[in-house]
Amino acid sequence: MDVLSKPLMANLATVTADGAPRNAPMWFIWENNAIWLLSSTTNRSAMRLHCDARCAVEIVHFDNQAGILLHLGLRGTATVEASNAEKFERLLSKYLGPKDSWNPWFIENIARIDDANGRMIRLAPDTVFTNDVSYFRTGPDTAWPLG
Repeated sequence: MDVLSKPLMANLATVTADGAPRNAPMWFIWENNAIWLLSSTTNRSAMRLHCDARCAVEIVHFDNQAGILLHLGLRGTATVEASNAEKFERLLSKYLGPKDSWNPWFIENIARIDDANGRMIRLAPDTVFTNDVSYFRTGPDTAWPLG
């Protein structure tokens, strides 16, 4: 699933205690047949998952000029786990490039790799849904491949 290797946004869908839907865009990494999302002990998505671990993650790659429209949906039960510094660094590198190019202010104030309150949301999906409608510009004969 090439979509999982791209620096796209994953939208995590959860529900509140009273059943109200919530959605949060997040950075992610795919490793060991699971999607990992950054979180913390105070993150509202993580708090909701402690109450109801059912969730969905949607990733869309849309490039109008190139005629690319790929959708990946993952559904299942998530866990909130202690952060792993090495995995966290790999995730940040996916979006920020090599570590030596990272903005020090961002790392010190926002994405603190060794923060004791750091958590990662892990979803090993029960179901996966893919949809490739990249031929919306060109027709199916020249569709951009999903893989």
